[in-house]
Amino acid sequence: MGHQSGSTGGKIVVALERISEAFRVLLWNEGKSLGLSPLQVQVLIFLLHHSDLEKRKVGHLAAEFNMTKATLSDAVKTLEKKGLVEKEFGQQDQRSFAIHLTPAGEGIARQTSHFTEEIQSPIESLPPDEQANLLLNLLSIIRHLNQTGIIGVQRMCFNCAHYGPGHEGHPHFCKLLNAPLKTAELRVDCPEHVPLPSGAK
Repeated sequence: MGHQSGSTGGKIVVALERISEAFRVLLWNEGKSLGLSPLQVQVLIFLLHHSDLEKRKVGHLAAEFNMTKATLSDAVKTLEKKGLVEKEFGQQDQRSFAIHLTPAGEGIARQTSHFTEEIQSPIESLPPDEQANLLLNLLSIIRHLNQTGIIGVQRMCFNCAHYGPGHEGHPHFCKLLNAPLKTAELRVDCPEHVPLPSGAK
């Protein structure tokens, strides 16, 4: 418990832990009311916001949620039995399939996708500059956790081949858009994300 009364960094870690606990409670409550596990709710929400077929395969979803393929497959099987998702098998490889929401699944995904509102509300009450600085600092933490292998798939600006820090005098620059980015425009989950080559930082 000493870290709670020690350095500012230690206190921030404890604060992040409290927020993480709140996230888990909100997610659990949302799923419990629908007879779904937290992972099943997260899968539905992910499918709602990602249309790329490759991102809708079990292997990618397992990496996305830092789960084994077996655990993710079990979650998908349950969702399929409940009529919330369906499989689209590949024409050339019948063992490969993408997962899609059914109309019922899309309805639940839209209903549950707002479960973080109680966390988002106080953040949005902050002045825009403070929100931007908070985003920048959190992205830096996420990048470190990704680089050290603690968390997997991350489609954010800081580890994207299109990102050019300091390009043309701007602190953040997108080569794909050929335009500077404001801090508030940095993305955590970008559909145009291209991973950096292995070993690049």
